[in-house]
Amino acid sequence: MESNGNKPKMVSLFAGCGGLDLGFKQAGFNIIWANDFDTDAQAIHKLNLGDIDGRDIMTVSENDIPDCDILTAGFPCQPFSNAGKRKGVHDSRGMLYKECLRIIGKKMPKVFVFENVKGLLSTKYIDGRDLASVIKEDLSNINDIGYEVVYQLVNAADYGVPQNRQRVLFVGIRKDLNKVFRFPDKLSRDGLALKYILDIDESVPNQVHWPLSPQALEMIEYIPEGGSWKDVPYEHLAPRFKRIRDDMKRYHSPKFYRRFSREEIAGTITASAQPENCGIIHPTENRRFTIREVARIQTFPDDFIFNDDGLKNITAMYKVIGNAVPPRLANVIATEIMQQVFEEK
Repeated sequence: MESNGNKPKMVSLFAGCGGLDLGFKQAGFNIIWANDFDTDAQAIHKLNLGDIDGRDIMTVSENDIPDCDILTAGFPCQPFSNAGKRKGVHDSRGMLYKECLRIIGKKMPKVFVFENVKGLLSTKYIDGRDLASVIKEDLSNINDIGYEVVYQLVNAADYGVPQNRQRVLFVGIRKDLNKVFRFPDKLSRDGLALKYILDIDESVPNQVHWPLSPQALEMIEYIPEGGSWKDVPYEHLAPRFKRIRDDMKRYHSPKFYRRFSREEIAGTITASAQPENCGIIHPTENRRFTIREVARIQTFPDDFIFNDDGLKNITAMYKVIGNAVPPRLANVIATEIMQQVFEEK
């Protein structure tokens, strides 16, 4: 192991509420500095993982950030998301990976890890090149040393997460270490269905949910376990859903209001927690999943706290959980990095 207190030192950019940080901490990394601009994410990170710098990363000098062995970054994904407007690099947030590049160029950690949505892989840079290729090239040549960079689209469900969540991961190892990261083999999906995670003892905190609108409640009464809005009788559809039903081909037959069954693995939990955007409806009860249920789907442990039960802003809790990297996915990747790079052979 490294000689600095036996644990490799980690800097976490765009840390969010700490899903990725928790996974890396569990794998033996020492988080010495974390940053996120979102105040809700900061509050949860502080509550569970400790201090976090809340400044806009664009205003943070490289000299304010400590030297580290590994740097992680889940830079904002909204510009690349299929669920959003897909502005990509034309959205100011879409260029925030350049801030990662600036800091890596100064610190030159042994390893870096980037996490982002699938849509990044189909995003073009301002000069027409694939953004993923630009990121790889930028890091491959930085400071005349560079990194051996690999990236891969992974499904969190292949690594122990009870959720079909596709994300792209970039892992770079500094070239003077003469190593290339190998992504871990896929794991069994046994035990990932919703029925295995929804039985929660009443003593576990954060079992509150955001009430659905009257319109949504009327619709979901007609959606069976495993169904969607397509099961709702036409006369009970909201007007905009009637327009979509009238022209399914035009709207690509979307699966709004998905109610996953207890035998299925959950779909992607999103920051909005809206039934139009993700399968947030409980399999058998006419409500959203609770904060704790979505936390479990994201593999946060039950002792990871999302404020107290008198939540002042429940939508913020759904947001930070939906934006997080599932800790179990982070832990699998972190464990591989620890074994491949930092542990003595």
